[in-house]
Amino acid sequence: MIRGKIAKMLCGQKRQISFHTPGHKKRGADITELSYSDNLFSPHGVIKAAQEEIAERLGAYRTFFLTDGSTAGVHAMLFALKEKGVTRIALSPYSHPSVTGGCKLLGIECVFISVPLKEGMPLQPAPSETEKALRNADALLLTSPDYYGFLPDLAFARDLTAREKKPLAIDGAHGSHFHFDRIRYAGRYADMWVDGAHKSLPALTQGAAVSAKSGEWADALEEGVRIFHTSSPSYPILASVEEAFLYPRKPETERAAEEFKKNIGAVGNDDWTKVLIRYGKNADAVERFLESRGVYPEFNDGNYILFYLSPCTKKGELRKLAGLLKKCPAPEAWEGEVLAAKVSNAQCGAIEYIPLKEAVGRLCAEDAGIFPPSLPVIRKGERIATEAVCRLENAVHAFGLKDGKIAVYTEKE
Repeated sequence: MIRGKIAKMLCGQKRQISFHTPGHKKRGADITELSYSDNLFSPHGVIKAAQEEIAERLGAYRTFFLTDGSTAGVHAMLFALKEKGVTRIALSPYSHPSVTGGCKLLGIECVFISVPLKEGMPLQPAPSETEKALRNADALLLTSPDYYGFLPDLAFARDLTAREKKPLAIDGAHGSHFHFDRIRYAGRYADMWVDGAHKSLPALTQGAAVSAKSGEWADALEEGVRIFHTSSPSYPILASVEEAFLYPRKPETERAAEEFKKNIGAVGNDDWTKVLIRYGKNADAVERFLESRGVYPEFNDGNYILFYLSPCTKKGELRKLAGLLKKCPAPEAWEGEVLAAKVSNAQCGAIEYIPLKEAVGRLCAEDAGIFPPSLPVIRKGERIATEAVCRLENAVHAFGLKDGKIAVYTEKE
């Protein structure tokens, strides 16, 4: 059933001859800005009406549809913060690369919140550490939920930033499904937030939205969207974003997911869509076993395997996965090496690239990790541990490496 205004417009097109882009010249949904299709950058018709309806659903003053993914929304938020005078942002060192990359692009200083690792997984910032970091920053940016399905203390963050009169931005790329549940939804707390609709709702890949809670932030955010968004947005993606936020809640799927997580011994987290199991050194073997039987998880970070659900997940699929997991090694207790804390007193010299096998004990000069989840396994300024080397060596997709080599500092005595 078609629910959205943009999709209905696309389905209602009459037969036409195309003397416009795109170059495939095929009649259908993949069109450009025409007299009847509205324009994302100056909406006055169907797109304007669609964005207004979704903004009301999300509790936003303004919502902007994105066809470049959450990254464009994160960059637009950072631009808006910079326009309002923010020069330093408190954030987790395990934020998505779009956050740290956007700060680098815009000349915003990152004030990293001290975040511990537990059983090889970064935790959400503690309130006390968040408050400490915010003293040295102009704004706070949180990830909620994170890729492992954990939420920060959003109510505390809202109270803290209100008290300090500093803005709160939230990268909610993995939490669009929480718009049904306002207690855990980023839009309840943030001045600006991103929804990655394609991640946990039925939108096409790259479909996302970014929202402002009030008129105070809307104009600057809109300018940021114009700067960082493509000038040729995909109409199928636009239509899918609207449809995704109109998609009905599936309470039975949520209940089935929570029951499934208990039955298989998954890690307890805050998000029903994230089924997390720690297989440790057996993670690669488990992933190969599942893929050989046509089951593909969201990621294997060399330690944890994550299965990503959505309102479209079927109970039969959960039953099949449960049956296969019974044939896999049991989830492991943590026995891995604790990754070293950040070194602050090292005298760093030049940067060189060396083979991973030779890097244990050296001082890392560039974040390196696994994609997905796009989080560093080893951070710049940390001693490289054996555990990190093993996980990077076995990763199918890694970042921060060049031809199997990792950047390290030469150190002075």
